[in-house]
Amino acid sequence: MEQLKNESSRQYEYMEEMKKWVQKKSGELGRKLTCHVTTFGCQMNEKDSEKLLGILETIGYEEVETEEADFLIFNTCTVRENANTKLYGHLGQVKKMKERNPQMMIGLCGCMMQEEHVIEKIRSSYKFVDIIFGTHNIFKLAELLKARVDSKGMIVDIWKDTDQIVEDLPSDRKFSFKCGVNIMYGCNNFCSYCIVPYVRGRERSRKPEDIIKEVKQVVSEGVKEVMLLGQNVNSYGKTLEEPMSFAELLREVEKVEGLERIRFMTPHPKDLSDDLIEVMATSKKVCKHMHLPMQSGSSRLLKLMNRHYTKEQYVALAKKIQERIPGVSFTTDIIVGFPGETEEDFKETLDVVREVGFDSAYTYVYSKRSGTPAASMEDQVDKDVIKDRFDRLLALLKETSAKNCKKKVGDIERVLIEEENTHEEGMLTGRLENNLLVHFKGCKEQIGTMADVKLVEEKGFYYMGEQIHG
Repeated sequence: MEQLKNESSRQYEYMEEMKKWVQKKSGELGRKLTCHVTTFGCQMNEKDSEKLLGILETIGYEEVETEEADFLIFNTCTVRENANTKLYGHLGQVKKMKERNPQMMIGLCGCMMQEEHVIEKIRSSYKFVDIIFGTHNIFKLAELLKARVDSKGMIVDIWKDTDQIVEDLPSDRKFSFKCGVNIMYGCNNFCSYCIVPYVRGRERSRKPEDIIKEVKQVVSEGVKEVMLLGQNVNSYGKTLEEPMSFAELLREVEKVEGLERIRFMTPHPKDLSDDLIEVMATSKKVCKHMHLPMQSGSSRLLKLMNRHYTKEQYVALAKKIQERIPGVSFTTDIIVGFPGETEEDFKETLDVVREVGFDSAYTYVYSKRSGTPAASMEDQVDKDVIKDRFDRLLALLKETSAKNCKKKVGDIERVLIEEENTHEEGMLTGRLENNLLVHFKGCKEQIGTMADVKLVEEKGFYYMGEQIHG
């Protein structure tokens, strides 16, 4: 603990040093230095980007909406192969920006930077990049920036793995009324299609008292809803000196006064406990929304995916959750075209979609990912076959979603108002407990507050509503 406090203090010292450098540079240019963070990937990356922006703003940079900034960071994802191609395309454009602005510095971080072949390619083909770091040392940004300013050469700082968790640093949240809170890092599951355990490292949990302290802090700043983040939240607490289950952590977070909603992602079907289901059923703050990645309805493919459950076990778990938590919203992840997927395998997936009746799903075409066991599997599925299956899956999900949406028409629901509706003046957009959106009349001053809204009309994946006053 003392070591982490020391590390946090060290980073604040670097921030103070860089603040002086930024002030000096701003004086020379006669304007503020600007920064921008472009984020690819998941909620974990979004949360990391908020920390990066928090550090940059602390040392005096001003955030701008465009990538034409004095310091541009790409926080990368590497879950799919095309994410790498996307970054290289961006870097080609950025090279021209840097030629126009000699002050410009470019930083690359995130999951993609944990791959050795990527670092080699950037060193040889993109020599104009200034700083490269990975997923484990986000907190060192000020120190790395100082090293770059002092050396005037490319700085590469990649850690293979770590047991360190340094959290007590600035963060610039995207929303004032909701935010993510990391509860753990890394993953031990090694699904055969997934690169995450290789780039995010082994599981390590934050201490519950640190999590509660952060939740209390953000709530004191106006946050109404927190999303507890981890690659597999069911595994929370196993690496702590005094183990604590995820269900126990939820009970503690619920005690925070002023907090209205708690969400979490992502649980894994293989070890979702009865205790967690019970907490969701009885809690007044944990949203009745279960996002439970299925990936496939074929037990044969699930074994090849190294998922550790069968079709029957997944369906039984879903039924248990639905029975204990009436009206629970059920969403999932589904991969179409995993190597060796037959028409029969795909029909098994459709069977589960019908039986569970998902509200919605994140659907993915299988993407061969170098460095994962699935990439070398035989029987890669033809693209035309995958497209046909993907379209059929989306059509079925549209049916199940509309059917579930219709059930709530006429209900009055509590809504967190998130933004003005860009399609119609005088309209607001809010999010229901089940994570679906509803559009209704209101004024922009209500953004960030809770309201009661009657669901008047379902539109498949969202509602039109009327705000109930008084």
